[in-house]
Amino acid sequence: MPSKEFVDLRKSTMRDLSLEGLIHPRVIALMVVAVTGMPGSGKSTVARVLAEKLGYPLLVMGDIVREEVVRRGLELTVYNVEMVAEELRRLSGPGAVAELVVERARSLGSQGAIIDGVRSLEEVRVLSSLGRVYIVAVHSPPNLRYQRLILRRREGDVGGLDEFRLRDEANLRLGIGNVIALADYMIVNNSTLDRLKEEAEKVAGEIRNAIKGCSGGRD
Repeated sequence: MPSKEFVDLRKSTMRDLSLEGLIHPRVIALMVVAVTGMPGSGKSTVARVLAEKLGYPLLVMGDIVREEVVRRGLELTVYNVEMVAEELRRLSGPGAVAELVVERARSLGSQGAIIDGVRSLEEVRVLSSLGRVYIVAVHSPPNLRYQRLILRRREGDVGGLDEFRLRDEANLRLGIGNVIALADYMIVNNSTLDRLKEEAEKVAGEIRNAIKGCSGGRD
């Protein structure tokens, strides 16, 4: 549970960001849960649990980029995924990938969405065009994250320490640290998979209560 000082600081910071135009001024009746964390932190597991428990569709920002890599006929490698992501942002702005996610979310006709892989405050701003955004951050030490990625071996994942560092540096350049710092909920993943799922379920319950509070208790 965040301290009162942290909550007050976050409210003040988010208010300042809103004044600077980083938080989208429009509010539409749709709840968005944005899951963030460094590669291998366990954020995708958390996102899947949240989607299951809250009953919202899951949209993975990385999948949007990987689809574009395949569409271009490129091999799914860490380098190509990061290169295409950077090109999309360079040509269409820092919120380019989030804008594609917003289009897909609107087409689903759901009351909410779980977004896996938010990496910048600009992406948070774009997602806020859908409605209220709850940020869930997942933290895990670098050595554990690297081990998980090596064991996972998903296509487009890191193949060694150099690629692991490349992905970390790309995330940090985008400003993922700022998103993590402003998270509504923080999960520390340094134990078992079952423990991680338990923590994600707790957060899902807290978000569900928060949503009910926003809607005046209506389901």
